[in-house]
Amino acid sequence: MYPSSIKNLIESFKYLPGIGQKTAERMAFSILELDEDQVNSFADNMKLVKEKVHKCSVCNNLTEEDVCSICSDKDRHNGSLVVVDDPKTVFVFENLHIFKGTYHVLDGLISPIDGVNPEDVGIYKLVERVKNEKFSEIIFAFKPSIEGETTALYIKRVLSGLDIKFSRLASGVPMGADMEYVDSLTLERALSDRKELE
Repeated sequence: MYPSSIKNLIESFKYLPGIGQKTAERMAFSILELDEDQVNSFADNMKLVKEKVHKCSVCNNLTEEDVCSICSDKDRHNGSLVVVDDPKTVFVFENLHIFKGTYHVLDGLISPIDGVNPEDVGIYKLVERVKNEKFSEIIFAFKPSIEGETTALYIKRVLSGLDIKFSRLASGVPMGADMEYVDSLTLERALSDRKELE
């Protein structure tokens, strides 16, 4: 029904997560409405991001340099290390402008059921970094899940001989949520992480 070039563009947009047939069609037709300079700029930016962006040699975050701007900022080395499983989480934290330490990005979370082991997510690179640098606290910022809990406990066990405080983000019932719709894991975590009312 579509000319082959439009059809191919629609199929390309469907590579992106969350993009179905209808959205891909709308995006393809939006491209047709752009002028030639905008289309060229769009295509160039997609190529550039693939060519230039890679993982930081220290923390695994996304960067265009060998070492990312956070790792190269000596003022950020305050002893606190947030461990995440996805580079997008680093940018979420940075947009809050409240954390002044450093990060380490794993390549996912341990999941024995799915055959994902510690070596598959780069935990040994984290262990080497922690042994070579001075950290007083490691904060696990994983999504509340069995995989997140397994990964945090594994890292804590491997680093148990070091004088480091281990913590995780507090999690619980979101503001405005109806209690009947909150899942049991969230309720359990909210109850165990409860704070004294002041």
